[in-house]
Amino acid sequence: MKYISTRGQAPELTFEEAMLTGLARDGGLYVPEIVPTLTKDEIAEMAGLSYEDIAYRVMRPFVGESFGDDEFRGLIKNAYAGFAHDARAPLKQLGPNHFLLELFHGPTLAFKDFAMQLIGQMFQAALTKRGERVVIVGATSGDTGSAAIEAFKGLDNVDVFIMFPEGRVSDVQRRQMTTPPESNVHALAVKGDFDDCQARLKDMFNDHDFRDEVGLAGVNSINWGRVLAQVVYYFSSAVSLGAPHREVSFTVPTGNFGDIFAGYIARKMGLPIRDLVIATNQNDILHRTMETGAYTKEGVTPSISPSMDIQVSSNFERVLFDVYGRDGAAIQQVMDDMSEKGSFTISQGAIETLREEFKSGRVSEDETSATIKDMLPRSGEVLCPHSAIGVRIGEEHLSDVPMVTLATAHPAKFPAAVKDACGVDVGLPTHMEGLFERDERVTPVANDLTALTTLIRERLNK
Repeated sequence: MKYISTRGQAPELTFEEAMLTGLARDGGLYVPEIVPTLTKDEIAEMAGLSYEDIAYRVMRPFVGESFGDDEFRGLIKNAYAGFAHDARAPLKQLGPNHFLLELFHGPTLAFKDFAMQLIGQMFQAALTKRGERVVIVGATSGDTGSAAIEAFKGLDNVDVFIMFPEGRVSDVQRRQMTTPPESNVHALAVKGDFDDCQARLKDMFNDHDFRDEVGLAGVNSINWGRVLAQVVYYFSSAVSLGAPHREVSFTVPTGNFGDIFAGYIARKMGLPIRDLVIATNQNDILHRTMETGAYTKEGVTPSISPSMDIQVSSNFERVLFDVYGRDGAAIQQVMDDMSEKGSFTISQGAIETLREEFKSGRVSEDETSATIKDMLPRSGEVLCPHSAIGVRIGEEHLSDVPMVTLATAHPAKFPAAVKDACGVDVGLPTHMEGLFERDERVTPVANDLTALTTLIRERLNK
């Protein structure tokens, strides 16, 4: 199994190399050269299996020779051992033909745990075999950072630096990143928004001298391993609802496009997905792009769903690579336009293909709060703002096949927004009690590449 860059100029890599590399050296994102497919019989055989067994069957074809069979099974087992629900990703029925896929039973209460816990296991195994040490730098709009810190804290061969936009994450999200006492964890409050954090992360990867000097690695959704781990819960939920003998649809609240791109990969692997629906908040660049065919940044407006306050959706490049016929030169031109002009226009053929693959919708702040309020008496579910956005759009796209809406975070991560909407005080789970009594360790830093690289060098050389 080989991995290639969306911009066509970086060397082909193995799974392990692509995972440890993160962003390709030509600025592109790694994707599998060929997406392996599963037969209907192979998908049907997943019925009744544990989440871990399904994960092994879905991911094994992508891993190649990077890990042995028993080794990979062990990594998966360890990754999900700390989840609070035996099903790992349980389904709850909201109404006729509408189901909620709860992805918040991991240690940091968000869907990012499914990928990050496994990435942590795979990094540790690969680095131990190689005798190497890496510096992980990540950018987060709220949930990726805490999931990465939870996965890598205390490891001997990893230092973790997480950039988050100062004042633009919830108090719970911030404290999950700033209270771990482990010395290899560094929380950086960047003066800017998430797109600024993500841009500085890419700048670091494109500074090849710095990248090589510190051994830079990335665990944002630019990392193929992140996307791969998220493909699994599309299979586990669809099979429980009758796949492959029955079609299933999915609605995904998304800002950076990684989670719904995982659904796109599941479909390419052979899972019978009828609709993949993009659900956006008021920062609706993905919905606007699907409507108009033009990808144009308009600035980020802070919202009660901060993990979706994004205008540069990194993983969108991966799907553009496919709809442009895997033409790396064309993607390079599109991304150059984005860098120089803040926008690009998708070709007619490419946007038509995108509209065949995805539907989309937008939810306002008032509609988000109203959905949280309305769904409590209707279903008994307390939704986080991001999940509420998904549910609202999911209801607009109900059909004769089951609709699965991804619940991406626990409502306890956004207590103020939830209480304002439905009057419920959502308490933190037992394992997070005392979060607000712990001391915080956080470093404010300017939205500046030199300031960030200087700080990282200083911390590493102490």
